[in-house]
Amino acid sequence: MTSSVDEVLGSYWDEVAPLRNPVLLVALHGLFDIANVATSALDWMIKERDTTVIADVDPDPFFDFTQERPDVFLDEFDERCIRWPENEFHAIRYPEGARDLVVLNGIEPHLGWNTFTECIVSVARGIGCNLVVSLGAAAEQVPHTRVPFVVGSTTNSDLASVLGLSKPQYQGPTGVAGVMLHMLDEANIPSVSLRVGVPHYLMSAQHPKSAAALLQHLQHVLGVPTDHAQLRDEISRWQELHDAAVEGDPQASTYVRMLEQRHDQAAENDMPSGDDLAAELEQFLRDQRNDD
Repeated sequence: MTSSVDEVLGSYWDEVAPLRNPVLLVALHGLFDIANVATSALDWMIKERDTTVIADVDPDPFFDFTQERPDVFLDEFDERCIRWPENEFHAIRYPEGARDLVVLNGIEPHLGWNTFTECIVSVARGIGCNLVVSLGAAAEQVPHTRVPFVVGSTTNSDLASVLGLSKPQYQGPTGVAGVMLHMLDEANIPSVSLRVGVPHYLMSAQHPKSAAALLQHLQHVLGVPTDHAQLRDEISRWQELHDAAVEGDPQASTYVRMLEQRHDQAAENDMPSGDDLAAELEQFLRDQRNDD
């Protein structure tokens, strides 16, 4: 039996003060979050911030719990508790930035994709978001010794022109993120998809360099501090581990040098400065609010 949005979405945003020009960020652990790069990026971004849960999605209709198992843990009173897969929307205020954010850093559901994505659309509408940004990571032929490129796309022609983004060309199996972007498009809510590359030959490792690249791009576009500099120590630590893994294999070392040459020779697009990007986006969102 299919559940409705009203049955599965808990909304609490009426209980908090209005957010300032909010943008919704979404990262879902699943098909398009290779090595957990996108979700770990948002973890790093909000770990030192005060957040308020303004909505949550009941996990029961959406998960096969033999695949995404709940955890048993002891709380501070030594009572046994169950932690179910969470999809919570956290509001974060940025008085030093251009706007406030709402973050869904969750888990891609197994079932009920239409209803799940309708929940995201409902939250975006309920809190007055004029933009949703989806974050993802994909395995690509990129060297671990270089900062990976972040690729952005949008189906909104005006937004593509403002930020110099491409229109999505991917065809094939998709995840909830792909369905969500389609639903947002149908709801006339502008959305941007940002994807960062992860070295395909080190898939089982962690990649803070890719997470930091994603956060830096977000900061440039949204005009909100992402604290990506805090990843510096993690980047150095994992760089040493990655180097050691490759140096022990002559064939892998040769392959990485080839990827480095290709990466360095790749033509870089002329991107506006961070300030210009933020200003252009702010004007776009202002026009959206005036239209509404």
